[in-house]
Amino acid sequence: MGDMTNSDFYSKNQRNESSHGGEFGCTMEELRSLMELRGTEAVVKIKETYGDTEAICRRLKTSPVEGLPGTAPDLEKRKQIFGQNFIPPKKPKTFLQLVWEALQDVTLIILEIAAIISLGLSFYHPPGESNEGCATAQGGAEDEGEAEAGWIEGAAILLSVICVVLVTAFNDWSKEKQFRGLQSRIEQEQKFTVVRAGQVVQIPVAEIVVGDIAQIKYGDLLPADGLFIQGNDLKIDESSLTGESDQVRKSVDKDPMLLSGTHVMEGSGRMVVTAVGVNSQTGIIFTLLGAGGEEEEKKDKKAADGAAPANAAGSANASLVNGKMQDGSADSSQSKAKQQDGAAAMEMQPLKSAEGGDADDKKKANMHKKEKSVLQGKLTKLAVQIGKAGLVMSAITVIILVLYFTVDTFVVNKKPWLTECTPVYVQYFVKFFIIGVTVLVVAVPEGLPLAVTISLAYSVKKMMKDNNLVRHLDACETMGNATAICSDKTGTLTTNRMTVVQAYVGDVHYKEIPDPSSINAKTLELLVNAIAINSAYTTKILPPEKEGALPRQVGNKTECGLLGFVLDLRQDYEPVRSQMPEEKLYKVYTFNSVRKSMSTVIKMPDESFRMYSKGASEIVLKKCCKILSGAGEARVFRPRDRDEMVKKVIEPMACDGLRTICVAYRDFPSSPEPDWDNENDILNELTCICVVGIEDPVRPEVPEAIRKCQRAGITVRMVTGDNINTARAIAIKCGIIHPGEDFLCLEGKEFNRRIRNEKGEIEQERIDKIWPKLRVLARSSPTDKHTLVKGIIDSTHTEQRQVVAVTGDGTNDGPALKKADVGFAMGIAGTDVAKEASDIILTDDNFSSIVKAVMWGRNVYDSISKFLQFQLTVNVVAVIVAFTGACITQDSPLKAVQMLWVNLIMDTFASLALATEPPTETLLLRKPYGRNKPLISRTMMKNILGHAVYQLTLIFTLLFVGEKMFQIDSGRNAPLHSPPSEHYTIIFNTFVMMQLFNEINARKIHGERNVFDGIFRNPIFCTIVLGTFAIQIVIVQFGGKPFSCSPLQLDQWMWCIFIGLGELVWGQVIATIPTSRLKFLKEAGRLTQKEEIPEEELNEDVEEIDHAERELRRGQILWFRGLNRIQTQIEVVNTFKSGASFQGALRRQSSVTSQSQDVASLSSPSRVSLSNALSSPTSLPPAAAGHPRREGVP
Repeated sequence: MGDMTNSDFYSKNQRNESSHGGEFGCTMEELRSLMELRGTEAVVKIKETYGDTEAICRRLKTSPVEGLPGTAPDLEKRKQIFGQNFIPPKKPKTFLQLVWEALQDVTLIILEIAAIISLGLSFYHPPGESNEGCATAQGGAEDEGEAEAGWIEGAAILLSVICVVLVTAFNDWSKEKQFRGLQSRIEQEQKFTVVRAGQVVQIPVAEIVVGDIAQIKYGDLLPADGLFIQGNDLKIDESSLTGESDQVRKSVDKDPMLLSGTHVMEGSGRMVVTAVGVNSQTGIIFTLLGAGGEEEEKKDKKAADGAAPANAAGSANASLVNGKMQDGSADSSQSKAKQQDGAAAMEMQPLKSAEGGDADDKKKANMHKKEKSVLQGKLTKLAVQIGKAGLVMSAITVIILVLYFTVDTFVVNKKPWLTECTPVYVQYFVKFFIIGVTVLVVAVPEGLPLAVTISLAYSVKKMMKDNNLVRHLDACETMGNATAICSDKTGTLTTNRMTVVQAYVGDVHYKEIPDPSSINAKTLELLVNAIAINSAYTTKILPPEKEGALPRQVGNKTECGLLGFVLDLRQDYEPVRSQMPEEKLYKVYTFNSVRKSMSTVIKMPDESFRMYSKGASEIVLKKCCKILSGAGEARVFRPRDRDEMVKKVIEPMACDGLRTICVAYRDFPSSPEPDWDNENDILNELTCICVVGIEDPVRPEVPEAIRKCQRAGITVRMVTGDNINTARAIAIKCGIIHPGEDFLCLEGKEFNRRIRNEKGEIEQERIDKIWPKLRVLARSSPTDKHTLVKGIIDSTHTEQRQVVAVTGDGTNDGPALKKADVGFAMGIAGTDVAKEASDIILTDDNFSSIVKAVMWGRNVYDSISKFLQFQLTVNVVAVIVAFTGACITQDSPLKAVQMLWVNLIMDTFASLALATEPPTETLLLRKPYGRNKPLISRTMMKNILGHAVYQLTLIFTLLFVGEKMFQIDSGRNAPLHSPPSEHYTIIFNTFVMMQLFNEINARKIHGERNVFDGIFRNPIFCTIVLGTFAIQIVIVQFGGKPFSCSPLQLDQWMWCIFIGLGELVWGQVIATIPTSRLKFLKEAGRLTQKEEIPEEELNEDVEEIDHAERELRRGQILWFRGLNRIQTQIEVVNTFKSGASFQGALRRQSSVTSQSQDVASLSSPSRVSLSNALSSPTSLPPAAAGHPRREGVP
């Protein structure tokens, strides 16, 4: 089913539906058209056609309270008639397509051409066979057999090209497979709460069917379309579909339409599902986009002749949608509703540095999240530099060879140019050309992209085991550079098992849970009711799964703590709830970050109203004017009583690290009925029942993890909504602050006062005064968190730009998670919105997993550096040997095929070997590298040059006096097709041996002595070194003509290995030289400040659009893009059908393209739930900002 294209899938569903319409009271078509209406239109339509939402439930054979019976046949039938809640993904690229992509590499193409020319010439024998007179360097006439073997070199080059292509394609393929695996894993983990057979169950999103009753709450990402049945205070952010930034209030009588892909920002409720999968609003858009893609392919085929321009514009659009056309994985998973925003896929595209055309690709890639990852930036730059140098070297090599040959042949020896000799001369030139290309191939480090990919992919796979689910590959490596972590308190630093440990009831402050008999009965009853009714009914305490374990807490943990308090008082909350079911609640003011309290109004038997309230103690106590005394009577509670209570009760509780919650109530008369919408009057004049202190113990492993962070040079800051004393107490327990240090703990209000000027604008200088010392930010709002993160990131206070990681779990953490360099979302407690905005999901919600992420991030960086150190030594030596050898002896001592073996196989294998080193704790002993630290440090440069000197000395010694040392024939100045000489074979073999032993040296990059340290912990490394050695033996002994090798004797082998072993000794010598003495060594591969800020970010300031606004405009762009693309496709298809001129379509196209351009030039992109695949930019150009519904938007 996965490979069924979207359009077939769609039409199949249509057919099914028309035949089965009768079984339920409404067809899929009717429901779908109903879901396309909004607001009052929808209410009218429901009234006219069905009566009310209850009637729709009856027609769908479901009960608003009990839900579906949940029997298998019934669910199956619903899936058949109404479709599954699953959007079929696009087909992945086939292996052959990947092979074709790998073949596009420029160096490979050059090699292929050279090999084919060489092959063709070897089969062409000129008529005048007596061609001894043609060329000078013709030692003696060759044997016939040898001349026959001329084709071997060409064939061998082709063969090695094929090898490379297959290896690259296989890597891409397995990468794509991994990516999809990760994708499906994220999807399987996404569950949703529905009611079936009266039981509340969590099922995977894909299992939801039409007719299900789904429970929705704050922070959910709606998985399907539905109608609102009942609930309170529900507000939805529909910007991902409509682009309208305001939150939409939902109610049964005004606007009951709930759409998939939108976010619940406040409140809770229940909905009946009416459309799933491709029939939901999000699904319809994806289907259009997906089908569009296919149509485009067909169109490409047809339009190839006359319509090139139209086509180009079409693909311009497409490439906008996927960020980058060639981006297989982004493309393929574009239709996943929970897409990884294609960014990861883009990261994984190799950086083919040899191509000139890569620069604009990189610009497009820059449109991806925040900016190109630091490592990619440095690598691209380095690879391009190396590539250029290689190109120059190879050109010089070819020119020198050709000049030398022509001058020598035609000038010095005064030979005429004979026509029958032409093929021979051409063959010489081809040989020179091949040598030049070989130099180029060796110079270009095509192992680099591979090493990055392998290293990242390997890390991501292993990080899964360390409870880090990486959604964007580059996040893994950015984490290694992190200098600051802003962490939530609840659930990250603490266990998130809330328990009430202290209480203030009836004028008494109990230091442990009071005996129920000591509390006045009336107060106790009020307390139980207030807690049981005024908390989400989805929050419960269930019996433990295993004997002796703690009871399970389900739902909001603070409420669980309060319910646990009720149970500890030997009371039960269930009877209270069954007496007052959720449907009977008169009005609910749900908790949000502004109110910081929750209130529920119920109707009493005598028609009067009672409101129960609970919330942060200092906020609720301000609204209390009475308090229950020990006798259970309400007495006056004056401001000075309140101040005394804060001092005597709340502050001591907070200093023990407890969260203080106040529970209160208020009675209203039945007539006149109060104005419930006037919140300020309602939530006032309360009577305080009690204040409880809730303990959320610090996770045992957190203090150690924080100590590791501090040792690694990472500042941990705590940002929490809690009371400042609680926050400070917890921060001390965690070790975030140490008594006696100079640090700041601020409340949100104070923080805002200090960072804003008289006009209330935030000033960067003011933030710079605060953040370096700030450790705890308490009572902070989500905006404060975002301001702090932005302030630290934009700060120029330190010489390195700070790299900030943020943890968050709530919907309101979204902006901060997006702004941060790395956003961590909580896998267990986190809302869908937070996960969507994050880069890494912590599957165990534990702070110590962040430390693991830092370790892996640093490890990626080091792995790449190890590989670079190895690779560059090989490259420097090979290039110099080939170049000087060619200039002095007219023939490179290392043949093309040998070079390819050294280059490709050693690169590929070495990248595998060095990129899979497991991380060690020692990585956490050094400070972060920072953004401007060059990839190749002085120490590495010293190693590279030192080893290059050793290798070059030995190779040149062997080249010029080797035949005397070993008493063999000299291999220099051999004729064109002469048999391979032992001399050159020894050079090749020694070269490879030196690389093998140098690979062991490359395991350490910080100048450590013991290069064997932990070598057996990495089996891949050992296997590869031994494997390479074995293959080398085979090549030398049996490679023969194709590899230009002649078998060696044992003693010659021993010498080769001995010289190789010298590398290890030489490594120790190099390690002894202090780097500080070598001032002349330059570092390489650093990012300069200028390059670091992409153009988009510079434009951001010009527009001065506030972050939240930008966040909310992203949806509109989506619409422009999606619609334009669809309209364009329809136009082009129609043009084909009518066979009319292309002018109309082109005109439309050009307007679209110009519009795409202004979408493309926007500021930094962000991730959107609906279309992560479309990786949409967040802010519109001012023109569009003024008119949200611009051009072609219905």
